[in-house]
Amino acid sequence: MKQLTMVTVFLILVSSNALAVQINGIEVPQQITQSASKQTLTLNGAGVRTKFVFDIYVGALYLNSASKDEKQILSDSHSKRISMHFLYDNIDKEKMTNGWTDAFEDNLTDKQFASLKPSIDKFNSAFVKDTLKGDVVLIDLVNDKQTIITINNSEKVRIDGADFQRAVLSIWLGESPADDELKQAMLGINED
Repeated sequence: MKQLTMVTVFLILVSSNALAVQINGIEVPQQITQSASKQTLTLNGAGVRTKFVFDIYVGALYLNSASKDEKQILSDSHSKRISMHFLYDNIDKEKMTNGWTDAFEDNLTDKQFASLKPSIDKFNSAFVKDTLKGDVVLIDLVNDKQTIITINNSEKVRIDGADFQRAVLSIWLGESPADDELKQAMLGINED
């Protein structure tokens, strides 16, 4: 009986580990349940955001159904999630919000940026503290309606609008992504 219990525990551990991907020591689940939409989303792809030679965070994209087509993902109205598990020791809150603003500017026309500026400011207001190693930021895009930013299991802001959702996604999947290699990884495209 003891042997059977040990085998059962081993099989449970092996099967639960098969449900996650390890990237830089971070366990990235294959599926998540988005609490706001009550939907199960599947990992589309994940990788590491690097800047210069530094690993900043492990980023993952979750979708309703897998896709390698960024245009299709940007226009899709189904729920999505971007998760970021921070690896870098400390990112000053001002650097963080400046980085977000720059990423929006890089992927939006001047007109789009101006019209979304209040939403961008609200997005940036979620980052009132420095971001530290081990912090987890979730950006939930809920059925073409709301963007919800959660930091370390604490909801920070909700922003309405499908246009803003597309702007947020463009940070990773747009014409000028923050990190080309991370874009490919989030799209599930392996470059050999």
